[in-house]
Amino acid sequence: MRMIRALMVALCLLAGSAPRVCGLEFCGLEQAAAAEQQRKTSEPYTGDLSIFESAGREERLQINRVMDILSISPGKRVADIGAGSGWFTVRAAKRVGGGGAVYAVDINPEAVRYISERAEKEKIQNVKTILSKADDPLLPRDSVDAVLLLKTYHEVANPVDLLRNLRASLRAGAKVGIIDRNGNGEDHGIGSDVVIREAKEAGYRLTEKYDFVKGDKMDYFLVFTAEE
Repeated sequence: MRMIRALMVALCLLAGSAPRVCGLEFCGLEQAAAAEQQRKTSEPYTGDLSIFESAGREERLQINRVMDILSISPGKRVADIGAGSGWFTVRAAKRVGGGGAVYAVDINPEAVRYISERAEKEKIQNVKTILSKADDPLLPRDSVDAVLLLKTYHEVANPVDLLRNLRASLRAGAKVGIIDRNGNGEDHGIGSDVVIREAKEAGYRLTEKYDFVKGDKMDYFLVFTAEE
């Protein structure tokens, strides 16, 4: 990084411009370099939401084991970020029961409407939908004991900001789970090392790591807690 900055300073001087080091403005080159380094993301899914209801998905993802690891139990409050069709939402809602609640969070208004109608149709009364922002889940402060981003993280354009804004909603000891598949960001997957690095930058600590969520070992399940 020092070599890059030195090169930027030299280029600015050759161009007859005085680099403003304190403001990190090197003829606009540093901003361009930062933009170039920003990781790629996949386009958020906007198609038929019923695709997430494929037969056998519950067994393939071992979702009950996932909920056990996240300590999702009766009375707990859970956030499903990137809820889509509400596939995980309804399962978590049944697990926490009437004394608990599940926030179904999505940036897609169609998904929010779909989940609201689904909860009403299936007579699930402990689901609350939230139309969120790309960088903020807009959850109430101190509201959740567990969070899951299920095959969603690779679509998050501002992951560090999202995770930072999530922190205020976490209760003491809350667990944040991320299930995704290895990839380059734009192929509907993202490397687990990238997720761990970004979570650390946002103020989280990795506590558990699993690869049981799919037999081909392409999927991973990471569990984080917020640093004190």
